[in-house]
Amino acid sequence: MRWGDMDAQAHINNGAYLDYLQEARVDFLMADREALFQLLGTGVLVVSHQVEYVRPVTFSERPLRIELWVGQVGGARFSVGYEVFDGEELAARARTTAAPFDLASATLRRLSAGERESLQAAVAPAEPLRTLAKVRLDDSAPSYPLAVRWSDLDSYGHVNNVKFFDYVQEARVALLRDLLGWQPVDVWVVARPFKKYHRPLDFRTQPYRVRTAVTAIGTRSFTLAAEVYDPDSGLVFATARTVVVGQHPLTEAQRATLDEISANTRPQDQIVAALAR
Repeated sequence: MRWGDMDAQAHINNGAYLDYLQEARVDFLMADREALFQLLGTGVLVVSHQVEYVRPVTFSERPLRIELWVGQVGGARFSVGYEVFDGEELAARARTTAAPFDLASATLRRLSAGERESLQAAVAPAEPLRTLAKVRLDDSAPSYPLAVRWSDLDSYGHVNNVKFFDYVQEARVALLRDLLGWQPVDVWVVARPFKKYHRPLDFRTQPYRVRTAVTAIGTRSFTLAAEVYDPDSGLVFATARTVVVGQHPLTEAQRATLDEISANTRPQDQIVAALAR
């Protein structure tokens, strides 16, 4: 753990876990000096991340331990499962789907026989994580500017997948602060974020945007949907769904405010039906 991994609530920020998972995943690929090391060098893109946070972790000099395995191996993608332990306590579990990428031609490619063999050697059974409903956001959903920093780029020359969690988090915090007046001391924690990446995000000086809206409201939790998009072209680079849990039940005033921005979302099946008409 690094001191800079802590957030305003004095525990490891949810986005920092993605750094931990990435380091574990890269170490796993680099350990195979033949096929998988070459896979990392020629290009591999993260398609999606799914995380479930089990318990908060506060700063300590003790290391966290990540157990990693391969979930499934297909023709042109594979999945990785993780469990993050703080001592003997399970702190988080996660899944990543990734695909090989040809940096020279900037196209996806199929796994080679050697890559597939190495990945299959690490396959282990695991239960799938709970999924969140797919939604699309209307243009009226609250939107916040996103400035890509030069340091957000990875060795492939585009925004690293981990940074998308920061972007969605900034929009989420702004939404809760601006609309509800909530502060970090209100102790709202992320329980289950899911991110799907649709296309690489490149550096530019003009801002992109993140729009966010409520898709479900519970007793002391609510679910948010977000999209990272280009306001000029309308292209969507990533979509996200996040469950946020509070220390106390939602008040009627809070529920009413959240409900005001929940109408900005539509279930995916309704959109498909509308397009069919």
